[in-house]
This record gives sequence, structure tokens and C-alpha cells, in this order.
Amino acid sequence: MRTELFISWRYLITKRKEKFISLISLISVLGIAIGVMALIIVIAVMSGFDKDLREKIVGNYSHITITGFSGLDNQAYENILKKAGSNPHILGISPQVQGQVLLRDANRYFAVGIKGIDPLTENQVSKLDKYLISGSLENLNKDAVIIGKELAAYMGLHKGSSLNLITPQGKPRVLNVAGVFNSGMYDYDLNLIFTDVKTAQEILNLGNLITSVSVKLDNIDLAGQVKNELAASLGFDYSLKTWSEMNQNFFAALQLEKLTMFIILTLIILVASFNIVSSLVVLVVDKTKDIGILKAIGLSDNRIRRIFTLEGFVIGGLGTFFGAVGGVGLCLLLKKYQFIKLPQDVYYLDRLPVSIVFWPDLVLTILAAMLITLASTIYPAAKAAKLKPVEALRYE
Repeated sequence: MRTELFISWRYLITKRKEKFISLISLISVLGIAIGVMALIIVIAVMSGFDKDLREKIVGNYSHITITGFSGLDNQAYENILKKAGSNPHILGISPQVQGQVLLRDANRYFAVGIKGIDPLTENQVSKLDKYLISGSLENLNKDAVIIGKELAAYMGLHKGSSLNLITPQGKPRVLNVAGVFNSGMYDYDLNLIFTDVKTAQEILNLGNLITSVSVKLDNIDLAGQVKNELAASLGFDYSLKTWSEMNQNFFAALQLEKLTMFIILTLIILVASFNIVSSLVVLVVDKTKDIGILKAIGLSDNRIRRIFTLEGFVIGGLGTFFGAVGGVGLCLLLKKYQFIKLPQDVYYLDRLPVSIVFWPDLVLTILAAMLITLASTIYPAAKAAKLKPVEALRYE
């Protein structure tokens, strides 16, 4: 192997005094490097968007939501508290009441979701208190409401304003705006309002019933496991869903888009690999005499094949290395200095999110580049190995 590597390296370096890599090999290295760098940057940006959206969704949803098929009374809630509270992975539990109401603004009506929460325990299961840009959860008392930033802008409301709504029974109700939140998710900020549990029960005519119980865990990745444990202890009278199940279609679409971009950008590396094929074919033709001599002195077909395979591997390895270094370096610069700004009113982000994921993103990118490189050496190496010493030296 040492001999083959030495010969392949000598073939790769020109005989000129400067000892630069030959032009065609340099183009091959640059092609692979650009493809790898583009793939790493795009996948890192998509992973950044995925992570950012995941954090915002988890901030609005609890890790696990427990519902009853006909609502939950005080006894059912106490039962959930007793059985769920003994699980070591559960950090917080809070009751919720959810429904739909109509908002009235002059002669305009439109539907929004209403969520009744317990101001004392809500911060244990969601990030609503961190999203508040005015007011506080302590102000969420009888007939008070917290609305989203987009809804406030749409209706011209602010802290201290009055919000007119129509209950599902058709009765008018006036609530006082106690705060405004900004989750960064347009749909939530426009179509969701928060009240305390008692007010929501009165508006939705639920009596003392709550519609769900929110549960927060110490590790979001254990949501499926804890859900199964709770389902086994609570029985069949309850329905349990994790945050990922409630947003399954959304995250599936993100994963499909990421996979599609990976496949498309891998084609850049595939196109660049044709430069390796062409450079090796030219090299085989140019080194026909050398191949004949090497075979005449006893090198086997496998060792000849290995010489040109190693040369292609070195070209691909150099391209992959420089592409990976350039891609990771540029991602780190984007993450630190954030010199690419986004219009916040469109994306609800003021910067380009970047997240470098070593496994599987970075590793799979490097492996894909190296496998494509190795595949591109098969034909030229096989042609070199098939040359007969007599044919190679006939015209020399």
C-alpha cells in the first residue's frame, strides 16, 4: 500500500519546479469542495430553522397533553396530579380550558381560540411568561385576557384596552387586556387569547370542567416514553398526546424538505466527480508507458488499480476536507456575526439561524462525498489495470 500511495501522489503532483497540483486535478478538488461546502451550509441553515421552530412550538405547547373524552372534573384532575406527579421526569402540571369564541370589532367578527390557564402554574409547562412584551401573568385574573402581538396590532389594542367577544352561546362578553405576548409564530399571535381558567369556563359554559392537563418534562426526548407510562397508570379514560404528535405533519414536512435538499445538493458533488473521472482517464492515457513498466517489473493488476483508486481518493479527500472546513467555518461566522439579516415581519426572525449537527448531518455529508469519489475511480482504475505490458510498451 505504501508503494501505491507514493506512486499515486507522484502522479498527482506535476513535475514542474513549483510542484503545484495539475490544473485538471485542482478543478476536481475545487468542484468537490464547493459541493461539500454548499451542502453543509444549506443543511446547517435548515437545521437552524428546524431547531428554532421546534423551540417556539414547544414554547407554545406542553410536552404532553392529557385530555378526557367528556372533560375533566376536579376528581379526575386530582387523580392525574397524584399519578403523574410521582413520575421523576415530570417537572410541572397545569390545567387548561380550550375552545373557540368570536371577537367583535365594530361590524367585524372573526374566530379565535381561547385558552384558560392557571397563572400560578402555567410557567411550569410553557414559556408564555417569557413571551410577554407587556403585562404579566399575575394580572391575569377575573375577566382579564392576554392577547398576541399580531391580534393587538390588527385590532388596535394594547394593555388596558377592552376586548369584545361573543361566547359560543351567543352572549356578549367584555374582557380587559392585561398583557400582550409575542411567541414569534404568526398563527399563535393572531389567533389565540389567554384568560384564567374560571373566566374560560364561564365563557365556554363548562361549569367546573377543564378540557386538558398540560405536562412538562425534564427531557423533551422522553415525551414518548413518559406518555406510555402515564397511559398505563391512568387507564383508558384519558387521551394522551405528545408535542410532536400534535405537530406531526409540520415536522414531517420539514424532514422531507431537508432530505430533498440533501439529495439535490448531493448532485453538485456528483457532477464534480466527473472531473475526477476525466482527470484519471487522461492520466491513464498519459502514463501508459509507466503502467507497462510497472507491470513488467511485477506489479499486479490489483496494485495498478489501487494506484489510480488512491489518486482519485486523494483528490476527493482534499476536496471534501477543504469543503468541510470552509462550510463549517462559514457556518460559525454566520452564527457568531449574523451578517445575513432577515425581515422580521416576514420570517419572525431577525437573523439567519444556523445549527451545525455533527451527527447525522455533517457525517453523512462527508461520507456521501467520499463514496461518490470512490465510485468515480472505478472505471479509470479498471482501464489502467487491464492494460497489457506488451501493448503499453509497443510504441515506446
